[in-house]
Amino acid sequence: QVQLVESGGGLVQAGGSLRLSCAASGRTFSSYIMGWFRQFPGKEREFVARISWSGGSTYYPDYADSVKGRFTISRDNAKNTVYLEMNSLKPEDTAVYYCNARLNRDYWGQGTQVTVSS
Repeated sequence: QVQLVESGGGLVQAGGSLRLSCAASGRTFSSYIMGWFRQFPGKEREFVARISWSGGSTYYPDYADSVKGRFTISRDNAKNTVYLEMNSLKPEDTAVYYCNARLNRDYWGQGTQVTVSS
């Protein structure tokens, strides 16, 4: 069982930045593919970014086209934490952001609201 707790959401003006964090419980954090999804009102949850680790300093990040070049995902396996650095934020980035851990099944955090004002 994995528990995920997000933090770092809030209100920011367009063009600004926010950094989301997701702290995970459990002793096998490094084995999980960690990711971020977001959900717009009335829409299904959509993929934002994911990152896996294969040992040493080798990480494999992946991004949705809509955030590529603006968002950066990273992970600190020693701290059981994954981050999402969001730059050049747009009003259309406004959503609830969810942390995801995947290993045989999906685990989800409770979500954190990100609001970008124009």
